[in-house]
Amino acid sequence: MAYLLDTNICIHLMQVHPPQVVERFRQLKVGEVLMSVVTYAELRHGVERCTPGNKEAAEQALGRFVARVPVLPFDKRAAESYGLIAAAVRDRRRDALDRLIAAHAVSVGAVLVTNNEADFRNYPRLVVENWARPV
Repeated sequence: MAYLLDTNICIHLMQVHPPQVVERFRQLKVGEVLMSVVTYAELRHGVERCTPGNKEAAEQALGRFVARVPVLPFDKRAAESYGLIAAAVRDRRRDALDRLIAAHAVSVGAVLVTNNEADFRNYPRLVVENWARPV
């Protein structure tokens, strides 16, 4: 089973909190947990917005994280999934980046891991898990 991490879960893992997210991550092998290039772009945006005193630490944390979690390119199959998802929810106002991340998860057959389940509700063929929910 492959898991594609939403941005909020990546941040939880880099901050090593909450413990249930970290524990679930540790149970999986390298290659079972992936990140969309869209999520990586959001994380890069976060690094660039850091104050000069915090930017180097954030850059290093992100570097260590992507060494463990491969970043997937957004390819033709992901674009095709995006078309289906966007058409299915066109009457609902949703974040375009979330739609892209959802489409990427569908295109690679991965479970999307997020702490914002409502943002991804009712997307066709998308399977969602929330590792941050207390057990």
